[in-house]
Amino acid sequence: MTTLLAFAFVLGVLVFVHELGHFMAARWNGVRVLTFSIGFGPRIFGFRRGDTEYVLSIIPLGGFVKMAGESPDDPRAGQPDEFLSKTKWQRFQILIMGPAMNLLLAVVVMAVVLMQGATTPSYLRKPALVGVVSAGSPAEVAGVRPGDLVTRLGSAEVSTWEQLELAVAARPDAEVDVVVIRDRQEVRLPIRPATTKVGPGESPQFEVGTIGVLPDVYPVIRDALSGQPAAAAGLQANDTIISINGRRMVFSAQVSEAIASTTDGPVRVEVERAGTRQTIEVTPVREGDRPRIGISIGDAVETFTPTPLQAVGLSVQRNVEMSVTILRTLRDLFTGEASPKQLMGPVGIAQLSGETAKAGWVALLGLMVTLSLNLGLLNLLPIPVLDGGHIFIMALETIVRRDFSVAVKEKLHLAGFAVLMTLMVTVIYNDLTRIAWLERLMFWR
Repeated sequence: MTTLLAFAFVLGVLVFVHELGHFMAARWNGVRVLTFSIGFGPRIFGFRRGDTEYVLSIIPLGGFVKMAGESPDDPRAGQPDEFLSKTKWQRFQILIMGPAMNLLLAVVVMAVVLMQGATTPSYLRKPALVGVVSAGSPAEVAGVRPGDLVTRLGSAEVSTWEQLELAVAARPDAEVDVVVIRDRQEVRLPIRPATTKVGPGESPQFEVGTIGVLPDVYPVIRDALSGQPAAAAGLQANDTIISINGRRMVFSAQVSEAIASTTDGPVRVEVERAGTRQTIEVTPVREGDRPRIGISIGDAVETFTPTPLQAVGLSVQRNVEMSVTILRTLRDLFTGEASPKQLMGPVGIAQLSGETAKAGWVALLGLMVTLSLNLGLLNLLPIPVLDGGHIFIMALETIVRRDFSVAVKEKLHLAGFAVLMTLMVTVIYNDLTRIAWLERLMFWR
């Protein structure tokens, strides 16, 4: 039930804001709006006010604003309040406002999310300097070494760990080059990211790429509890944990796993304190079935609670960064470098909405930002049938200084429809593979 409610809320808001943009621009330019509909199919309820019928329909996968004289096939009386009676500039305003409202919504909602305060791992904003290469991983096979600075993966430029993780995730099982700086020399290595399934919830279903590298960071002891083995052995707060039993530590979760996996005998903990490294032996005690040494550990994080003005500025910056990432991913999908498995349809969005809602309303609003930004940008693509396609056709007509015939426009729209149907088949197939029992029936996977 949570999944359905979260899905209906997120998609309903996005569709309403998009269609509201078209509606307001149409009214502003004096175009008569016949129908404002949220959803498709049989209507749940509706009412009429003035010339406009407002409708809520049963299939919540979109919406539409029907305007008088909207297409050449519609009955036209040549009235000034018909869509095609308006200038191209006025029609452009009406078409652009739907996607623009989604982009504006993304900025506003992200600003609200940021004002709640944000805590993120510090390493994400740092250069992609490799600290650990996992044994047997694609990175090790490719020849990546600790100390390498990653600057590019395939066509994606990389300046931070966040950008590297996004680039890797979008390229499962894709043969690409990774470019690193090693000993002040640029080295190009062929690499094929492995495919793994991740995602929120107990049954992750989203396929992403992984290459098996970790950042050059270390966990830190927050507190060594008095009377516990760690404090008795000499471990102190603010000690940086370098390794446990010779295994390099990167994140606090690895420390917990390393201690939990010990059997009998002491654990060798290498720490750095005041610039000096030393190894301390600690003998865990068992609490139930788990060995413990009595430390509180954590990873370096950045916490920031901006003012409203700072939140808006940071929101614009983050949305621009996300937009660039989305557009590059679309380019890579077209060239075949990125995997179409990254695309998700209604089932995937519903699953993600439900799992995100369990994490709280701030997480759900964060998802809404991503989806709103994607919806706005995708609608601006120059594909006939989409808003961007209509704008593209008008631009061509402006360049050639004449309107295309109805037959030409029908062919363009048919081509656009074919593209969208191909995309729809892809996302529906991806959605079906995320349903565990259905995927088991797909013997070809």
